[in-house]
Amino acid sequence: MTQLDARPRAGDTVRGSAPADGGVRDGVRNKGLGGNSVGLMGSAVIGISTVAPVYCLTSTLGSTAGEVGVQMPAVFLAGFLPMLLVAFAYRELNKVMPDCGTSFTWTVKAFGPRVGWMCGWGLVIATIIVLSNLAGVATSYFWLLAGEITGSGQVAALDDNKAVHILTCLALIAAATAISYRGMTATKGVQYALVGLQLVVLALFVAMALQKADSGDFASSVDFSWSWLNPFAVQSFAAFTAGLSLSIFMFWGWDACLTANEETTGSEKTPGRAALIAMVVLVGSYLATGIAAQMAVGSGGSGPGLANPDTSDNVFAALAGPVMGPGLGVLLFVAVLASAAASLQTTFIPVARTVLAMSAYQALPASYAQVHPRFRTPGRATVTAGVATGVFYTVMTLVSEHVLVDTIYALGLMICFYYALTAFACAWYFRAELTRSARDLVFKGLFPVVGGILLGAVFGKTLYDMWDPAYGSGSAVFGVGSVFVIGVGLLLLGLVLMTVMGRRSPAFFRGEVLTKETPALIVAD
Repeated sequence: MTQLDARPRAGDTVRGSAPADGGVRDGVRNKGLGGNSVGLMGSAVIGISTVAPVYCLTSTLGSTAGEVGVQMPAVFLAGFLPMLLVAFAYRELNKVMPDCGTSFTWTVKAFGPRVGWMCGWGLVIATIIVLSNLAGVATSYFWLLAGEITGSGQVAALDDNKAVHILTCLALIAAATAISYRGMTATKGVQYALVGLQLVVLALFVAMALQKADSGDFASSVDFSWSWLNPFAVQSFAAFTAGLSLSIFMFWGWDACLTANEETTGSEKTPGRAALIAMVVLVGSYLATGIAAQMAVGSGGSGPGLANPDTSDNVFAALAGPVMGPGLGVLLFVAVLASAAASLQTTFIPVARTVLAMSAYQALPASYAQVHPRFRTPGRATVTAGVATGVFYTVMTLVSEHVLVDTIYALGLMICFYYALTAFACAWYFRAELTRSARDLVFKGLFPVVGGILLGAVFGKTLYDMWDPAYGSGSAVFGVGSVFVIGVGLLLLGLVLMTVMGRRSPAFFRGEVLTKETPALIVAD
């Protein structure tokens, strides 16, 4: 590995030259990543893969139905709206600052180093939580699939052995870390096949679920109603916000398109377009699958119903055979395993590149700015993320039997935190330009602010609700809901680490390294 040196300081000479068209107004620091490695389609595929649509559906379809009943499709749309508005903020910021630090870099330039550092921490810790859950789901489906293939219930039951489960999980994390370590080209090739498999199997599931609904094979089948798309029909505001938090989780990860911006052809525009493509594909997949599944088995809490507490945390495991039959049902197991494994690999992209940027701008120790000379990836940051994921999942699995449910609920808090900050950063950063045209007002001001307000409201309501031990899995720590302990505890840990870094790297926290006025370095060709 080679260590990047000469980190930028106020007044540094700009390396390279700005484009003639002024497309990169504030520029980015050349961090040594492999440029022009990904195009529009590859970037969109990475965004879809990071979200892991099949994994998200199997882990949250039942939980969402349990919160809001038949209004599940409406909540999917409600979760899509703020994400779409925030995506416009990302697009506008990326046009002028295509920096792999994304939320961290942009919020530092808008609000200063401390707010920006916490925003970066929110992204990093949210990604670690997702990586750990992805590894857990991939492990479970690995053994379920092995049991289906061998026809042995004993093989499938190996997943219930905690030692076997953890060791398998750690092996999958190590494999995903190794692929990510080798660069974007290796990542892109794997993802085309895995994302294509997911979408094809989802389409097949939707078609067969609709056929089951039409034939009335399940006593719990229900006819489609347009009222399912009415969010105001949800029984209570608390149920709506709980469902919305889960829905927002289902869209998390599209911004991986942006964190790979320094490695993307046309870094100013391509990542933003790719993010919007990924969002449209995701909302279409979620609505089609949610409606078809609900028509087939209903959203009740018993039998094959989506909200059955015995199966709601892994819906596809329960519906694969009944909906698709024993032969084709195996494809759904394969799709979930492929979804979790693919996302496990691509989710290293945002966390490693955010840590790289934070290190390059002196917000984290300099060692994390190391880039592999051959693969041109943030090697040290990628390996550290892999180790952190393995440790986090192992500890949480040993401590809590409901780690998957509680960390997913806590994840919604982290997502709302850093997405909302980034949305507000867009409006504040461009505040002097909002009166130039109607387009600037809408895309740089109105949309980001509305998106930030919506996510901020979800953050506040979720924070209030999660104090109750009944929120999430129902477990508690000294009478306080474990989801609250996990979510708030991780944010407080960020404050502690920021204080430590403030002593080790005072220049960054004095605003001498990265501010709106500081000349940033342009990416070298």
